[in-house]
Order: sequence, then structure tokens, then C-alpha cells
Amino acid sequence: MPVTTLDAHTALVLIDLQKGIAGLPTSPLPAAEVVERGAHLAAAFRERGLPVVLVNVTGGAPGRTESAMRGATPPADWAELVPELDRQPGDVTVTKQQWGAFHGTNLDLELRRRGVTQVVLGGIATSIGVESSARAAHEHGYHVTIATDAVTDLDPEAHRNSLEKIFPRLGETGTTEAILKLLDRRG
Repeated sequence: MPVTTLDAHTALVLIDLQKGIAGLPTSPLPAAEVVERGAHLAAAFRERGLPVVLVNVTGGAPGRTESAMRGATPPADWAELVPELDRQPGDVTVTKQQWGAFHGTNLDLELRRRGVTQVVLGGIATSIGVESSARAAHEHGYHVTIATDAVTDLDPEAHRNSLEKIFPRLGETGTTEAILKLLDRRG
């Protein structure tokens, strides 16, 4: 369903916009465009006193399907958030070890402490970190909105499936511009 409203207590949650992931070849959008839109959303949320959550990943879930990264040593700055996000002292930073931003982290607690009832999600990869986080946010009772042009993937078909099949069942979807317009209406 297209984005129609933003709750008074909405938080922006940006997933895995970190040097190691933003440097990968993504599709259908280049990572640089997703980072730019994420940074624009973050600035707008901060300007309105709304929470900004910046999520990075430093590990992978143990299991047979996570073997592609095993044994490889990522560069020292792999998990560092991209500087374009302009991390501020008031931002919430969450480091995860799994695909989703909720499991094994304090994200739910941080959101509830701030009275958050809705999350706007963006990041990389659409079908992995973003979708896992959207599913968990929905299961935790948050209203979920996906910024459709602030997400991209390593697999364009997986991206399309998330946008067309999964996200509409979890909440609302809209472009960065549509979300910014709703923020402007709130004052």
C-alpha cells in the first residue's frame, strides 16, 4: 500500500549503510544513490527531532548458508558507517550480528524508550537486512514504511520480490520524496 501517513512518533532506521556493504555492486540502484537518499532522510528526521537509527553489521549468523564469508577477513573499516550519513550524537547506533536489526540487539528497547510507533526503513540489501528488519518490526507491532528508492540489493530479482510481494504485506511503501512530503505536513 502506498505511504499515507507518518505517526507522531516515527523513527528512521537505516540498515547496513556501511563502507563494506555500500562498496558492493548493487542493483537496481547504485549504493551511492541509496546512501544519498538515506542521508537526506536522516537530515530531515533530525531536523524534526525524530529518532534516527543507524544499523551496521559486524558478523554473520552461524550456519551452513553463511559460509561464503567464513575465513575471509574484511577490511578494517568494513563495518564503519558511511560518512555521508553524518552521524550525530543523538543518533541511535545498533550493531547487529544477524541479518535483521532486532534479533540480539537493543533496537526494540531503544525505540520503545522513545515512544516510537512507526519505523521508516532504508538500506542495503533489500531482501536481506531490510526485509528481515521489516518483518521483525511488523512482528513487534510497529507500523512499517519502506522508502522504496532508499533500498537496493545485490540481486535485482530478490529486490523486486521484496518490494512487490513482501513489503506491501508488512506495511506501506513510498519514495523518499513522498516520505519527506509527509514529514513536511507534520510541521
